[in-house]
Amino acid sequence: MIGVILAAGMGTRLMPLTKEIPKALLEINETTLLERMIKNCVDAGISKFIVIVGYNKDKVIDLCPKIAEKYDIEITPMENKKYEVTNTSVSTFIASKSIEENPEDFVLVNGDNVVDPEIISRIVACSHTGMIIDNYKQLNEESFKLIIDDEKFNDDRSISNGVINSIGKALDIPSSSGEFIGVSKVIKDDIAEFNDILSGLIDEDPQNYYDFAYEYLSRIKTIDFVLTNGLEWTEIDDHTDWENAQILVDKLEN
Repeated sequence: MIGVILAAGMGTRLMPLTKEIPKALLEINETTLLERMIKNCVDAGISKFIVIVGYNKDKVIDLCPKIAEKYDIEITPMENKKYEVTNTSVSTFIASKSIEENPEDFVLVNGDNVVDPEIISRIVACSHTGMIIDNYKQLNEESFKLIIDDEKFNDDRSISNGVINSIGKALDIPSSSGEFIGVSKVIKDDIAEFNDILSGLIDEDPQNYYDFAYEYLSRIKTIDFVLTNGLEWTEIDDHTDWENAQILVDKLEN
């Protein structure tokens, strides 16, 4: 299994913190977000990584061998040369297209996330292509919501299946099933279809998010919606998120 970490973005809403470095190199308790996420994945059994770089790429590329040596893993940086005018669909496609040549399951995470390590263990363990869905936190207008049709739960209500009716920030909150947190998995048998869908999204608009690919994939493949059930996480888009991330890391480490 491969871990794919998206770390190409500029993080403009975090200026001046990201004036010289990408978000993934911000540090909490002397550990970068990138290393923290890689460690979570290593602890879940992943030993090969692709890191998509763009903004201030050299600083990420320089750090990768040091992290690789520390954890005895393999890290391959890949560049999104058009990171300024594209979005996560392009960054994801760069990694997933290379994996399609020798297919392996891969876990896909946003490089600006801080998560309870158990979240990574749960997505690694799911048997189908899967998405981590927060079914606990109160949704708001910024939440990347989804509506799942024909949703069926397993016995302990930790995983559900169904078809994604729609996904995005603009969805009606009461109708939404939860929030996609930017942690997912694509099994090797689904990679070709996933890439075909991504390619179509990119042709339609290179600013598309990769998240939309799962809506179309759910119509032809089984997707596990792995529920957080209260496990904590945060994305880091702005200074309030940054403060919340520091609080969460202190909580997780203690």
